[in-house]
Amino acid sequence: MTTAPMTFADNALEARYALPLIEELTDTPAEIAEKQERVRELCRERNAILLAHHYQRPEVQEVADCVADSLRLSQTAAKTGADVIVFCGVHFMAETAAILCPDRTVLLPDLRAGCSLAAAVTAEELRAWKARFPDAVVVSYINTSAAVKAESDYCCTSANATMVVRAIPSDRPILFVPDKFLAAVVARQAERSNIIAYPGYCHVHKTIRPEDVNAVLDAHPDVELLLHPECGCVSSCMAKALDGSLPHNRTFFLSTEGMLTHIAKSPASEFAVGTESGILHRLRKENDGKSFYPVNPDAICAFMKTITLDRIIRSLETLSPRVQVPQEIAIKARRAIDRMLELA
Repeated sequence: MTTAPMTFADNALEARYALPLIEELTDTPAEIAEKQERVRELCRERNAILLAHHYQRPEVQEVADCVADSLRLSQTAAKTGADVIVFCGVHFMAETAAILCPDRTVLLPDLRAGCSLAAAVTAEELRAWKARFPDAVVVSYINTSAAVKAESDYCCTSANATMVVRAIPSDRPILFVPDKFLAAVVARQAERSNIIAYPGYCHVHKTIRPEDVNAVLDAHPDVELLLHPECGCVSSCMAKALDGSLPHNRTFFLSTEGMLTHIAKSPASEFAVGTESGILHRLRKENDGKSFYPVNPDAICAFMKTITLDRIIRSLETLSPRVQVPQEIAIKARRAIDRMLELA
C-alpha cells in the first residue's frame, strides 16, 4: 500500500470542519423517560423509524428502532416501509439514507452533526486524484459525502471493506478514499499491494495511539484487544501482532458491529475496546458479567453527541432539518452504494 501525496497539511485537517462543543445534559431519569415516550409517540404519528449509530448518547440508543454500524443502518434504511427516517448519526449517514430512499423524508436532528473524516476529501480533490490514475478503481469509505460517492466505483464500510476490495480484479490499482488507517488494514487483509490510500483520518480514532494500547494491556494483561480499523494505532498493532509483541490470538481489528458479534461469541471475560466510547453502553448492557475498558477514554465524537432527545422531538414535530441529495449526484452515488450492498 502507498499513501497519496498530501493535498492538505496533516496538522491542518481540523480547519475543514467546525467541531461543536459537547452539551452536558442535566435531565433526571424521569425526564429522560418522559422525552423518550414523546419520541415514540411522534414516531407512531409520523410513521417514522429512528436509526441510531453505536456512538450516540445512551438515551438516544435506548429509544431507537435500530442501533447499528453504518452498513446495517444503510441496509435497514433501504428496506424500511416508514414514511420518515430519523437518522441519529452524522450527515453522510443521513445522505446515504436519502439516496437509498428518495421517496422518504430523511431527518437529521442537528445539522452540526458532521464528520471530520468525510471532510478530508472533496469531490473536486477526488476528480483530480482520479485523473492521475485513470485505470484505477475508486473505493470510497461510507464516511464520505454523497458528492464523493458519486465519483466512486464502490462504496464500503469498515465491516465489508476487505470483501469489497477482494471483489475487484487483482491487477487493477485501487484508490481508497479517504481513511489511510482503514486502507492499511484492508491492504493487509486482502493481500493487495496496489492500494493507494488517501491521507485522511477520523479525528477521534486518530487519538487511539500505540501508547494507549500499551497502557491498557499493562493494566489488564489478559484482555482481548479489539481495535476499529480507523484507529491511529492499527499499522503498528498489526505489525506487533505478527511479530508476537501483541498476543496474536487476542488482537482483533473489527468494525463496531464486528466487535458486538465477536464479544457475544468469545469465552473471554475482559476486553479492551479501541473505538469511540459510545459503543460501551451497548456492550455493557448486552454482556452481563464481562468487563470492558476503553483504550482511550477520551475518544468521544462531539459530532455524534449533538443529537439529543430534545432535538429529535423538535425534528419529528417540524419534520426538519431534512436531508436531500440532488438527483444527479444521488443517481451516481447510488451505483457505488448498490455495489456494496450487493456484496454484503
